[in-house]
Amino acid sequence: MSADLKPSLYLETTIPSYLAARTSSNIITAGKQALTHDFWDLERHKYDLYVSDYVHEECEKGDILVANRRLALLDGIDILRKTPDVNLLADVYMNLLSIPQRSKIDAQHLAICCHYGIDILLSWNCTHLGIESMQIVMKYNDNHGLLTPQMITPDYIVEKYKEGNLDV
Repeated sequence: MSADLKPSLYLETTIPSYLAARTSSNIITAGKQALTHDFWDLERHKYDLYVSDYVHEECEKGDILVANRRLALLDGIDILRKTPDVNLLADVYMNLLSIPQRSKIDAQHLAICCHYGIDILLSWNCTHLGIESMQIVMKYNDNHGLLTPQMITPDYIVEKYKEGNLDV
């Protein structure tokens, strides 16, 4: 990537959800919320941000006031559209990674990033997309000419910022 281009970064639904929620009484969740706010306040401008139809659909659910806060955070962020090819790729990832049907959205977020060539998938949800899973995806994608995004959490970006190493 040339020096004048920003990396592309896909915001999975946990990011606007942590930003819009009241501070949790659970110390771990509250810490993740604080780190997400740090990313949002200090780092987001260093990336070309993207969300998808999937993110919008998830953000619309639940309490209407919180849903409206989540959706307001997405204003002005480019939306990647779901397509039949994205849905087929999500099915491939579900099979490759043995993702259960109830968690299909995880495969859909990954598929949209791979389909559109996004550099970074930012999420707090690493249940089905951990290191070993991403290695499997990378091997598949390499064989099929697809880019595999870095799967990272906001704390990684915030720590790099604090260390003065701004390259992700």
